[in-house]
Order: sequence, then structure tokens, then C-alpha cells
Amino acid sequence: MKIRFCSLIVMTAAMVTLTCLAATSALGQSATSRTQDVARMPNGKPDFSGVWDHPRVLDVTRDGNACGGGTRGCSQKGSGELSFTPEGTKRWQGTRIDYTAYCLPWGYTRAGQVEYPIEIMQKPDRLAFLFESNNIFHVVFTDGRDHPKDLEPNWLGHSVGKWEGDTLVIDTTGFNGKTYIDTAEHPSSDALHVVERVSYMDAQHLSYEVAWEDPKMYTKPIKNTRVFARMKPGQELMEYWCMENNKTLLEHHLPDLHLDQ
Repeated sequence: MKIRFCSLIVMTAAMVTLTCLAATSALGQSATSRTQDVARMPNGKPDFSGVWDHPRVLDVTRDGNACGGGTRGCSQKGSGELSFTPEGTKRWQGTRIDYTAYCLPWGYTRAGQVEYPIEIMQKPDRLAFLFESNNIFHVVFTDGRDHPKDLEPNWLGHSVGKWEGDTLVIDTTGFNGKTYIDTAEHPSSDALHVVERVSYMDAQHLSYEVAWEDPKMYTKPIKNTRVFARMKPGQELMEYWCMENNKTLLEHHLPDLHLDQ
């Protein structure tokens, strides 16, 4: 009886193992099929082209679970409390002016954190983000080039991308230090360095990770993890102009702007 009982245990354990292996295999096949079904470029890399809704991120330290444009499926994992340098603390606690009220550029990552959607247009050698906010665009070069050595600082920086498997890693530098990284007005400097990681979760959702490094403002990197949702067919970017009916600006109610301070 003892031998028979032991045999039953062995048989039962084997059946459980086979069942677990089958379930794991099915899950693996399901995850693989989700990524296999995504659009791809002629070179085999994922094609992220489309109009994407995304979280409205007022404050990079906080979580969120809603798309800015009302599409379902977006989420945002905030960084938690930020660690400022002495200069960062001075900027954060000092007088701040929202330069966007003067129709100046939002800045690269901040433009992607407002409620308006983003369209991605992609070719094998480059990818372009089209922002509905202020109808601006930004190009990411994916042809193997590096950042130019004589880069002139600007509002949106200079971006190059490389592939790690099916994940596009975007490296951006060359900022002018005149923007905030979010609407809460967390500061940045000309030392800002941004790294983004974009990949498909399935055909309708993108995984988006962004990390900011700015040693002049923060003692350690800031990281957010988000989910973008593809908008329905027929939903396109709309015309957006900052100046139209901006009564606060037209009637001179804005304070003086000193971006060099």
C-alpha cells in the first residue's frame, strides 16, 4: 500500500507539473501573439504610427489612471517625492512663471503630458512626434547617428533613437533650461537629459517609460511609467493655436517674463 500510495503521489505531481507547464506555455504564447500582431516596418521593427491618447500628467510625482482625451486604458505611475539639489530647491521654492501663457514652447516632455493627443509618424530612419498642443513636432533620428558635438541648446532638445529588441530607446539632450518638466512647474536646466523607452503591450497600447536626469536640479533621476492607448479610427489631431482668444495675454494681465533668471 505504501508503494501504491507513493506511486499515486508521483503520478499526481507529474500531472500537476504538466498542467502548470501547459498553462505557462499558453500564457507565453498569448503574450507572444499579442506582440506578433502589432504593425511592423519593412525592416521588422515595430511601427508605432498612429494617434495616441495618453495620461494627462500634471505632476510627475503622482499616479494617474485616465487618458487626457477620454480613451480607456491609460495609466501613469509617478516618481514619488523628488530630491532637489540646493539650486533645484531655490528654483522650486522661488517665483515661477508659466511661460506657456506667453505662447512659448511647452518643452519636450511637458508637451507630451498635457491632455491633447500625440500622433506618431514613423519611417525606418526617423520617427516624428506630432503634438496637438501648439501643433508642434519633434523628430527622433533612428539611422544610427549620435548627437552633434556642436549642438545648440533649444526648447525640445535633440533626440536619437536605437532599438533594443522591439523597444525603441530615445535619448534626448541639448535643452535650453527654460522649461519645466511638468505643469506643477518642477524645474529643469540646460543639463537635462531625457531617456524614453517605447514598446508595444498589444496592438492598441504602448508601454512608455521616461527618465529625467538633471544634476543641476535633482540629486537622482526621476522616472515615470505610463500606458498610451490608440485612439479610434477617424480621430485625428485638431488645429490648436495658443494666441486665439487669449484674453489674459491680449489684455496685458500677465506678469513680466524673465527666462534668464
